[in-house]
Amino acid sequence: MATIPRFDRIAQAARYIDPLFLDTPLVRDGALDRMLGCRLLAKIEFANAIGSFKGRGAELFCATELVAAEAVCCASAGNFGQGLARAAARRGHACTVFAACDANPVKVEAMRRFGARVMLEGDDFDAAKDAARVHAAEDDLRYVEDGAEAAIAEGAGTMALELLRDADVDTVVVPLGNGALLAGIATVLRRLAPTVRIIAAVTAGAPAMKLSLDAGRVVATARADTIADGIAVRAPIAATLNYLRSCCDATVAVSESQIFDAMRLIHRHLGHEVEPAGAVGVAAVLAQPLHHAGRRVATVLTGANLSGPMRARLLAG
Repeated sequence: MATIPRFDRIAQAARYIDPLFLDTPLVRDGALDRMLGCRLLAKIEFANAIGSFKGRGAELFCATELVAAEAVCCASAGNFGQGLARAAARRGHACTVFAACDANPVKVEAMRRFGARVMLEGDDFDAAKDAARVHAAEDDLRYVEDGAEAAIAEGAGTMALELLRDADVDTVVVPLGNGALLAGIATVLRRLAPTVRIIAAVTAGAPAMKLSLDAGRVVATARADTIADGIAVRAPIAATLNYLRSCCDATVAVSESQIFDAMRLIHRHLGHEVEPAGAVGVAAVLAQPLHHAGRRVATVLTGANLSGPMRARLLAG
């Protein structure tokens, strides 16, 4: 199993990915720029069947890494599970997804709608991942770990090719969960635009990835307490950590209030209801305004699968 993405595979990946996930728009708003003190370009990655960017990597993985009728098993907070379920079903593969017992019910129902067998187990994403790994071994299923499969990162990397085609940027801010998005985007930027600064953003309530990148070794945390369930990691993947360190120039941890403020700004100025993890890039700009002043900053709005209570909170003010 390859864990490190390759640029040549990213360059060819679009041919395997459902066009539904490709050529996503960049949007900006002058009033938002003035508020943030920079020119912000937001790449819309949720206007698709699964409401997130995860379809890119799931499509490429299922198209290139599986044999006929091979059944797969993964863990997910919900968005990757949707992407894998949909991509697998399109190609005749059974899919089982493990999610935490308190996973977003909107995402759980969507995974089932796309054909996944969904198992709720554990108190958080990493506990669900442990259960998925055991289940896959017992039932002889292909275990798919988002963040550890090169093809998933390579699929995500296609958005960086689009970004460089459509805009000139100084900085790219990437929400950081298990690392597939960062690895894919950085593989392209380091090759084609090495002067672009790459910032990886985590939440202060789930800092394991930042702690690990800063320390140069896996630093697991006891808990991951954040509204941004899509990047709530407490146990980083050791096999990819060294590569991820080369993929970013800095890391930043954002607060829960900054995440929600970013969600409100995106809703008010860009007209989109984005889930917490999807707003973390904008939250990182809010957290360090002087670092981005006057610069052309791009980020990815990664998903829009809000829970009912979170949507109500967002729309209330």
